[in-house]
This record gives sequence, C-alpha cells and structure tokens, in this order.
Amino acid sequence: MTGITSLLREKKTIIGMVHFPPLPGAPLYKEKCDMKCILEKITSDLNALQNGSIDAVMFCNENDRPYSLNADFSTVAAMSFVIGQISSEITVPFGVDVLWDPKAALAIAKATGASFIREVITGSYSSDMGYWNTNVGELYRYRKLINADNVEILFNISAEFASNSDRRPLDDIARSVVFSSLADGILVSGPMTGLPTSREELFKVKKSVGDVPVLANTGVKLKNVSELLEVADGAVVGTSLKKDGLTWNPVDPVRVRTLMNKVNSPE
Repeated sequence: MTGITSLLREKKTIIGMVHFPPLPGAPLYKEKCDMKCILEKITSDLNALQNGSIDAVMFCNENDRPYSLNADFSTVAAMSFVIGQISSEITVPFGVDVLWDPKAALAIAKATGASFIREVITGSYSSDMGYWNTNVGELYRYRKLINADNVEILFNISAEFASNSDRRPLDDIARSVVFSSLADGILVSGPMTGLPTSREELFKVKKSVGDVPVLANTGVKLKNVSELLEVADGAVVGTSLKKDGLTWNPVDPVRVRTLMNKVNSPE
C-alpha cells in the first residue's frame, strides 16, 4: 500500500479520522456498546469516508477522555482487534493515533499493517494531562526493535490541550525536528480538537522544512480547506466530517463527498 508521505507528494491529501467510541477501561466506556457495537460503529465510519473518496484514514481513541500519557493493555488490544477485523475492507492508506502514547500507536500499526502514526513525539508540555514529556530517541529505537521501519511517523509539533515549554518560534521547532528527529511529516495544530491553525503559521513551517510534507492537523472544514491547502500538503479532518459538525457524531457521507469534491476540483 502507498506510504502516506508518497501520497502527500503526489496530491493534496485528506486524512479522515475514524474516531473510536470509549474503549474498555476508559471512564466513558459503557457496556451497552460492547466490542461488537464498537466494531459496527467503526465499520460504518470507515465506509462513509471511503465511499466519499477520502484519500487516507486514521484510527484514533478520541473518546477515551480524560486522556492518559500511557495507554493500557485494553486500549491496545481493543484497537488492534477492531482494525484487524476490518482490515480487508480498508482500501486507502491508514494510520493509527493513540492519545497520547506513541509506543502504543506504533505497536498497533505494526500489528495491523498501518502505514503511519500521528503523535506528539518531541517537546515538553504543561497540559490538561499534567506535565507531559516525550522521548523521540526511545520511540525510534522501539520502532527498530519491533521491525516497524516501514511505519512512517507524522510529528504533531503543536500539541492540543497543552502549552509547549519550548519558546522557540514554531518554524524553528519544525526545522529542528526534521534535522534531529527524522520526522517523516510535520503536523500543525490549533489549540484543541476542531479549532484551526492559521495559514500564516502553516506558511512559516512549510518554508522552514523544505520538501518534508506539512499538514494542517485540526479545524479544517469546507470554508477554509482551500485556503489552508494553498500552503499545506494535506490535512487531517475529523470534526467537520461528522453529522452536524459535532466531534462525537458518526461520519456524515454527504459532508465527506462535499469536502472531497472541493479539494479535488478547486475553483
């Protein structure tokens, strides 16, 4: 299957989010939506995205709120089970995001055949989850240990729900991350899920990293996608593709088709 960075270099790429309902072990998990129910919801969202001509998808435990910096075994097991069950139905490149544990994401990606992960991998933060420190060197050594070099790593360099203790301008951070941390792609986020970054911030980051793909990571919607893609190589889109534009709702096939038509047939 095509790697995500190869796709990003070919065309403006939209990665649609497949958000898991609360998983076993998460505070919001309800037994009435058991693993069969979760599988049905994920299958429905995947089909809605693919039928709307999405370029790629990313599976994420978005509703395991409040988030943890260390995923437990039940999260890894549940996500791996569901993605494995529907793997034959996935027709586009797919990735994994575990909030907020890059090792867990990498393990699931290796087990399920995902081509990329998205995580916060560098920096130290004051966050809603407490003090948040990262260890990119440890992650890359883990990738080597499990023979997952084919899994590309997209770096979210402006973490949502957090403030970076690194006060360098974001474009300087991006340049440094590409040089020292071997980033396959760079993601630029707004302050939280559903809120966008600015075109100006994307422009500065894109200019600083050369040919490394840069994506808008949050807040991309029909009214701003053309503007953001004038600069970015692609975008991760979740909330605006949901029914009524609400993060926790199912994916709306009409919203997917409408967005993709605009991306693929710009005015």
